Amino acid sequence: MSEQAYHIPALLPESLEALDINPGGIYVDATFGGGGHSHAIVESLSADGHLYSFDQDDEAVRRAFSDPRFTIVYSNFRFLQNWMTFYGHSGKVDGILADLGVSFHHFDDSERGFSFRFDGPLDMRMNRHAPVSAATLLASASEERIAEILALYGEFPRSRQLAQAIVAERNAGRAVETIGQLREIASRFISPKKEKKELAMVFQALRIEVNGEMRALEQFLKATLAVLRPGGRLAVITYHSLEDRLVKNFLKSGNFSGKIEKDFFGVASTPFKTIGKPIAPSEEEIERNPRSRSARLRIAQKL
Repeated sequence: MSEQAYHIPALLPESLEALDINPGGIYVDATFGGGGHSHAIVESLSADGHLYSFDQDDEAVRRAFSDPRFTIVYSNFRFLQNWMTFYGHSGKVDGILADLGVSFHHFDDSERGFSFRFDGPLDMRMNRHAPVSAATLLASASEERIAEILALYGEFPRSRQLAQAIVAERNAGRAVETIGQLREIASRFISPKKEKKELAMVFQALRIEVNGEMRALEQFLKATLAVLRPGGRLAVITYHSLEDRLVKNFLKSGNFSGKIEKDFFGVASTPFKTIGKPIAPSEEEIERNPRSRSARLRIAQKL
């Protein structure tokens, strides 16, 4: 499978411009995926520069390229600070990029369970070694917790009814273990006119919970404060409102509420200066890569 087929990087020229790359600098690609952003960053570096790219997926790590200016880090990006300390770069990194989108390969591989377009195991784990898949989650979580996940992470309008139906199937000895089973149950609570949109809500919610995506994102964002040097750039590409709100608030205020703290004298204290407005893909990019449609790039500089 080619890199293009594996994953087409969104907002690639805009991401490189956002990082304002110093050829001799130290950079992090927090989400290696298909390697498109990483390749482009490395090509912008001199022999003195270096890029560290993170990924927790076995297949992505196996596909990593070899270059003396590049290191693949087999880990979740929530451990950014630990690894940069290990490599001796904590507080010295010039720029960090995080593309929070799921690789095309994950959506297109029926065995991974990320997409409702196929039937297959209800897995959804980014890290195949993680103990909890979507199937094991639905087999063990309470009705209340399943409803909470569907409402919080998917904003699914009939979360309580769907959770009740999932637990009823489980109690009847029909544990929900495949994509087809989940689709069949969910279809009872979905408007035919909104089938794709509402199925996407359900699958997004389970994927976020299985992978602890929001918690990992919070840990990653906090770590950027310790890892970036003053003047270093942080560029984050989001794809849905939950993560975009989290990133927006953090870049604005340094916390997740978005409330800017003030000192005794009433002077605002923020760790970042946001740069420009959020950047959306052009019509030309959307035509080439329809999956980039919801991408939004936010940029900030550490003060």
